Amino acid sequence: MEWLGRGLAVLLGLGCTMATAVAAEPSPSFVGSASCGTCHSAEYSSWKSSHHAEAWRPASTESVAGDFDEAVFEHAGRTTRFFHRDERFFIETEDFTDGPKVLEVKGVGGIEPLQQYLVETEPGKLQSFDVVWDQEKKSWFHLYPDQVLPPDDGFHWSGPYKSWNARCAECHATDFRKNYDARTRQYSSTQAESGVGCEACHGPGEAHVAWAENEESVLRSSFPGTDGHGLLLSFRETIAETEIQQCAGCHSRREPLEDGSPMPGTPFHDSYRLALLRDGLYHPDGQILDEVYVYGSFLQSKMYAKGLRCSDCHDPHSARLKADGNAVCTQCHSSAGNPAFASLPKKSYDDPTHHFHEPDSAGAACVSCHMIERTYMGVDGRRDHSFRVPRPDLSVKIGTPNACTDCHTDKTAGWAAEVLENRYPDSRHRGPHFAEVFANARADASGVGEDLLDIALHESFPGIVRASALNLLGNRSGPEQRALAAGLLRDPDPLVRAAAVPFAGLDTDGNGIALLTDALEDPVKSVRIAAARQMLRVPLDNTPERTRLSARSAQREWQETLSAKLDFPETHMAIGGTALVLRNSRAAIRAFQEATSLDPQLAEAWIMQVRLHMAEGDLAAAEVALQRALQNVPDNAALLDLKRQFTSR
Repeated sequence: MEWLGRGLAVLLGLGCTMATAVAAEPSPSFVGSASCGTCHSAEYSSWKSSHHAEAWRPASTESVAGDFDEAVFEHAGRTTRFFHRDERFFIETEDFTDGPKVLEVKGVGGIEPLQQYLVETEPGKLQSFDVVWDQEKKSWFHLYPDQVLPPDDGFHWSGPYKSWNARCAECHATDFRKNYDARTRQYSSTQAESGVGCEACHGPGEAHVAWAENEESVLRSSFPGTDGHGLLLSFRETIAETEIQQCAGCHSRREPLEDGSPMPGTPFHDSYRLALLRDGLYHPDGQILDEVYVYGSFLQSKMYAKGLRCSDCHDPHSARLKADGNAVCTQCHSSAGNPAFASLPKKSYDDPTHHFHEPDSAGAACVSCHMIERTYMGVDGRRDHSFRVPRPDLSVKIGTPNACTDCHTDKTAGWAAEVLENRYPDSRHRGPHFAEVFANARADASGVGEDLLDIALHESFPGIVRASALNLLGNRSGPEQRALAAGLLRDPDPLVRAAAVPFAGLDTDGNGIALLTDALEDPVKSVRIAAARQMLRVPLDNTPERTRLSARSAQREWQETLSAKLDFPETHMAIGGTALVLRNSRAAIRAFQEATSLDPQLAEAWIMQVRLHMAEGDLAAAEVALQRALQNVPDNAALLDLKRQFTSR
């Protein structure tokens, strides 16, 4: 395992050690939410009972809501017992390697509509148990009732994909640091505060407290970057994006680039790579499918384009809606309008002439038509924040869901499309939609390349849609299309720029290296890292010095992001793939071995180990890897085919 730190640098051609890092500027210390409450009592009181405050708490008689009075739950023939001893709570379960085993509850995740319990399976390693408490029904239930996994499966509650330290904690804590040691595979995680405290959004408060005690202290502050009130992050009314990106850090489906919680105020795209509108995550029209949270949907909306921010609808301290029912929407969508959004038509929307349903009925609720709800984690309803107009006509064409038949389950999409056509004969919302192109591309239909490129080049589409079009375009492009797509590396939207990076090759009219150099020096980290990955395929010896220097700088950043996620099996798959591009088979084998150490059911990593050993002529090692693979993934077709190859020798 010693190769993981130094070996990553060698693998990326950066030498044996990282370049000497520039000393980080000092940041103020975190002082805790209680300190904030001494002056900001109203805000503190609202926050204290919020879901943010209760996102993660130590187990106690106050925080634990579940029945731990010898309650028993059975799932797939495995019995789990919940009990307490004085003020300590325990879970005895057969659903564990070498079970049954008694595990103490070390933490509580969330408050409603469900509550999860965190157990320590190894020193410092917390796992989120899959049997959770339903706050409404007051009963235990399994998050995945149809799923029966062996305890050594990566997706079992005790596996790497359910690690609280790796996958959950940074959004349930303030200033969380994962501190994973890849050599020992152990965590030494820390946080300034359990739960999403004041400083998780406003930044560390030491300098602000000093300012509150003596306003002149800011003038002699030792903390660069703080504003006139001693804060690193200022939420100004004129800049919505600062607030949106701060919320988006947790309310999004994304890949982290850092070890834990980014410092508040860090731009989203410097901390994360946002998931695009991929198959399995979103429907072709961008509606939510899997648990994608909010940001990717919100970016598709006209509301985002017009400058709406999260706190226009949600109280940032209580995390509740600012008004009940349709009143939250009629703050702007009404005959009175809202001067902050002057382009909105001033007309009555909360009226049967618009929604054609009985007043105060479910159908008359704005969210029923414009924010469809999907249930995740068994009981947790989440609404789509793309604020879309129902399109049952698209449902007829490509099978996407629509709000009308969500409620009218006894009706067809064709019926709903006809109703809307009669109600709104002049609607502009029945024309062509990118969903039709995306659906065809996902189905590998031919002849969609031009349409995908048109979407990517069309500046009226949201950036996430244009970036998704580039992602789907991929190998469907010819030289002229690649040149046009590569030109989007100068687009204002970082999502589009990052998605355009793969198209900037040497065949783009000689501009590829120049465009990639610009991407390597992009002001946004996620774009620089995308360019660093692309440069692996470019011989640096034949590039200008500026390009070589920029490539090495960006590759160091990429190395840092990989090093921050060495507890992710998928990181080692990426390292293995990188080693293959660089023709370093030994490094690739080590990476794929680490991937299967973390997730023994990762068939692709086993397959690569077997094939690489075979390519090196080490048939004994290949056979050992194959035997181990079949013990863990006995029914995998590719592994069984490799077994037949060995048998026929």
